[in-house]
Amino acid sequence: MFFDTHVHFDEFIQDGSLEAIMANAARAGVSKMLAVGGSPAANAGAQQMAEKFPKQIFAAGGFDRYLAGAEVDFAELKLLLSKPHTVAVGECGLDYFYAPEKAPVQRTLFAQCLELAAAIQKPVIVHTRDADEDTAAMLEDYVKFRRGDAARAGVVHCFTRGRETARRLLDLGFYLSFSGIVTFANADMLRDVVKFVPADRLLLETDSPYLAPVPHRGRRCEPAFAVETAKRLAELRGCTVELLAKITADNAAALFGLQENTQ
Repeated sequence: MFFDTHVHFDEFIQDGSLEAIMANAARAGVSKMLAVGGSPAANAGAQQMAEKFPKQIFAAGGFDRYLAGAEVDFAELKLLLSKPHTVAVGECGLDYFYAPEKAPVQRTLFAQCLELAAAIQKPVIVHTRDADEDTAAMLEDYVKFRRGDAARAGVVHCFTRGRETARRLLDLGFYLSFSGIVTFANADMLRDVVKFVPADRLLLETDSPYLAPVPHRGRRCEPAFAVETAKRLAELRGCTVELLAKITADNAAALFGLQENTQ
């Protein structure tokens, strides 16, 4: 059983390919998925998926960095997050690659999402790009005022940085999730980190429909492709794909509080 912990289903819903995508995932053994939000529309889509496929899909809801400076409704988000199949806040975070001039308002929005995650004691799904220092500093504050199980603080998804950044995040209690990028030719630094991360902090994701792994580069990514990433992770860690699948699925269940739902 593979657990893809980060899927954006919006495009699959909109273009009518959802049935085929789900069938492909089932054939590949990807039996659990987390539908990620990030905007009112994406949050609604994640809810739709969790309600339609209650044994396979769980939902997350949040406000992502591209909404920084816009008017958002945290009361509505809090209500959404109260639903039992909504297991995390996110994705949310900082991205200075495309719009560094919006860094201050991004930090404001991210802080609000972290405050909400801390208040309701649900893990946070963090996006970070070209914002290592600010992300780590804000997560340090978050874990200081968060209550509840310290092992369920959250995950930095699609991790792409080196050992130093990984160590800092691991020390804060975060999981690190790896996508198809680990299969890319230029990802030697990331492959080194895969060997370094403790087994109980490792997660698997596709970030569908983005970042298709080798040998699917150039195609739209989908949850079934998690198997290719899992194969590379297993090779790097010197274990079987079956063990890698179990480790990452068990870790996802622990982080998102799904132990009873993943048996």
